[in-house]
Amino acid sequence: MSQNNSSNNLVAPNSRGALEQLKFEVAQELGITLSPDGYQGNKTSYENGSIGGYITKRLVTLAEQQLAGQYK
Repeated sequence: MSQNNSSNNLVAPNSRGALEQLKFEVAQELGITLSPDGYQGNKTSYENGSIGGYITKRLVTLAEQQLAGQYK
């Protein structure tokens, strides 16, 4: 199991699994292979940044769709 030393705290801790799955999906779409043990220190800043950027883009899109559905 990987240890996360990040200072980022999830608002919904039960979403951790879904976010991990999203990370692997995005990495696969970008053609980046992630280490199953969680260590990504061998990746370039560009690769890690690309994964994070696409995750953010996808989460914003999901939130926009959800909000649009609420205010129809």
